[in-house]
Amino acid sequence: MSGPQSHEPSPSPSSTPGPWWQTGAARVGAIAAVPLLGLVNDRLGGVALLVALILLWWHNPWPRSGRVVASVAAMALFGAVLPEQPADARARAANAETAKPPTRPSRFPTASRATAETTMPTVPDFTGESLDVAFPKSRRKGFTVIYHDASDQKREVTARSLWKVCFQVTGGSSEESIVDFGVVRREEPCPDADGKTVPWKKMPDVLGLTWRAAVPKVTAAGVPEDDVHAEAAYLNDTLPREGEYDDWRVCRQDPAGGGPLTDEVYVVSLALSSPDHGCPDPDRGRDAYLPDRDDDGDPDYLDPYPRDRNRTRHYPNGIPGGSGGSGDGWHLCRHTRWC
Repeated sequence: MSGPQSHEPSPSPSSTPGPWWQTGAARVGAIAAVPLLGLVNDRLGGVALLVALILLWWHNPWPRSGRVVASVAAMALFGAVLPEQPADARARAANAETAKPPTRPSRFPTASRATAETTMPTVPDFTGESLDVAFPKSRRKGFTVIYHDASDQKREVTARSLWKVCFQVTGGSSEESIVDFGVVRREEPCPDADGKTVPWKKMPDVLGLTWRAAVPKVTAAGVPEDDVHAEAAYLNDTLPREGEYDDWRVCRQDPAGGGPLTDEVYVVSLALSSPDHGCPDPDRGRDAYLPDRDDDGDPDYLDPYPRDRNRTRHYPNGIPGGSGGSGDGWHLCRHTRWC
């Protein structure tokens, strides 16, 4: 006969607190970060909104109604600081312009550097400044900010920190003041006028010049001297030590003369040849060699042993592992015609 059975209570769920990012404080902080980051950059604000929504709906013990209210609040805060889209602002500015006398055919005067209408609030001259600086400062002045590519390429302007202001024009109406920035990428020079070609500097033609005369012409075009690279025009030739080829002449150049020195040109290469040898024939391109009778890789004018392919200026006692071995003794290939 069995006695009374005792029933142990089932273990309660662990009361160990979860990760910090699943706490109520973390969720409230994520919502508060949405407008703050949105003021800095609309993309950052969008990322913050996404993070806040994930924290609100993933393993959140809040009641459903609370999560809905918090989500709506986060989206409303982001919308309050979200910059106006250029297309919408342009449309509103155009509608406001049509209500003005027909003597002004467009909403803005012809674009010029830092022009402003006297009837509009003043905005600082941001010419040369980063768009990421001009945008928030103009917003704080009460302007609706729009921007566009000032070059003839009509590129989409994204990541404001990568663009700089070349032109700014104000317009709009008494109800809404608008500033329109014409921008190019930060490494590009400004066009002569809004919508024109980016005026990259041109690579000078230095063919035939000595290295000493060519380098100043290249650096005068805006290329740093450290980015001007010398190389031998013949594949089997070797440049002497720096300073000893100042009188060598330029046989090839890359980029070619007259080519644009864009931000994608990282090095300017000048192929040089000694005055004693002249330049290779143009039709041979880069596959040109100086005479090398023993075909050991050393041109004859540098080879102390022009008729011995087993000895070069670098290996006067014989190329290691080469035919006939190495060393100062008698070798079959070096002293007979068997090889």
